[in-house]
Order: sequence, then structure tokens, then C-alpha cells
Amino acid sequence: MPLELFLDLHSQPCRSVFMFAKKNNIAFEFKKIDLAAGQHYGEEFGKISILRKVPVMRDEEFILAESIAILKYLAEKFRTPDHWYPADLQKRARVNEYLSWQHTAIRTHGSKVFWFRAMVPIITGAEVPKEKMDSAMEDLNTSLKLFEEKFLQDRPFIVGDQISLADLVAHVEIMQPVGTGVDVFKDRPKLRAWSDRVKTEMGEALFDEAHSIIMNVHNLPQTFQDNGMLEFLKPKIQKMFN
Repeated sequence: MPLELFLDLHSQPCRSVFMFAKKNNIAFEFKKIDLAAGQHYGEEFGKISILRKVPVMRDEEFILAESIAILKYLAEKFRTPDHWYPADLQKRARVNEYLSWQHTAIRTHGSKVFWFRAMVPIITGAEVPKEKMDSAMEDLNTSLKLFEEKFLQDRPFIVGDQISLADLVAHVEIMQPVGTGVDVFKDRPKLRAWSDRVKTEMGEALFDEAHSIIMNVHNLPQTFQDNGMLEFLKPKIQKMFN
């Protein structure tokens, strides 16, 4: 049985797993889980993962959720080049340090900006109040500043001269608000240069393949309408602002 990856490339963690597997020539079967259609709530996917989130990996009888766990598993099982998840104790610790930090920083804040700028207007038909949008952008900018000053500094990549899992995960998260039209690279030449290096290392074709959906987020309204998810999500979103 081939390795199976259950993914939706709207999701930044899914993109990191997809790109890592592709870049390292890890053969897998792409199992599309359409989040906009609510397929992760369906009975069939519930049998695979009770968490009802993507990505999920199935390697024969072994099922693993959570993108960071999946990335580390793939790196170790398929013995990908050392720079991805270094054997050196301190270099690996630096990768783990970033991967531990990003959950409550760039991931949280980039996702909130994405939801506020793209998803909330689609679902509710109204813009997010300005003060809430400004606060979300302030949090994102704070995370980006910390990323540059703490994790990137003056190095080409987070761990040094070569790309690692940390760079890949960071980049897909930063692209989430970019997909809504936020220029996170404005007045950040260091961040832009790092981004260009990551794209070069991953390959422009693979980068474009992984990000084509998120860069066309304007197509989401029709997708939600066609799949009947708008009415399901609307009360959940409205509750956030009441």
C-alpha cells in the first residue's frame, strides 16, 4: 500500500507536508479532503482521524496526524538530506525551537489575518471591525519582527546556510496572509531575501503548484456556496464577534 497523505492545499500545514514529500521524491497518494465542503466532518474521514483535521498521513496501518509530527516522520523514515532535520544535536534543537514557537506566533497571527480578510467577509457578508483587523495586523507584524530578529538574524536560513523544516514551515505560514493581498515583505528586505531563497531551494514550479489555490482565494465564495458550508459556518463566525 502506498503512503497516503490526506490534504487540502488551502491549509498551510498541508502545503508544508505536500512540498516536503514532493521535494524529496517521497512517493505518495494524494487524498484530497475538501475543507470548504466540510469533508473533514464526514463519516469516512472520521474513521481515519478523530481529530478531523488535515494533514493526516497513513503509512500502511500506521496513521499519524499533525503536520510537524508528519514532517519529522517522513524525514527520518526516508532519510532525507541531513539539512532538513539535522542529526547534529544543536542544529536539530534550533529547528525544534522554531517549530515549537511558531504555533502560537506566526501560525496563529497569520491565520487570523487570513480569516479576518478572506473568510469572515465570505461567510458573514460583512467586513471585520477595523479595530479587530488592526489588532490582528499588529500581532502579525510583531511575530514577523521576532522571526527576523530571533530566528533569522543575518543567516541565509534559520539554522544556517541550508534550508530546514523550520524554513519550510515558516514560509507556508507567511504565505497565508499574502494570499489575501497583505504585502508582508514591504520594508522587510531581509525577510524578502530569505523568502526568495526558500522559493529557489524548493523550486518555483513546486512552490507555484502548492500555492496556486491560496493565491486565488477569491474563488472561495462560490466553493462555499456550492457546498452549503456558508450556513453551517455563519453562526460560528458571528459568535466570535458577539
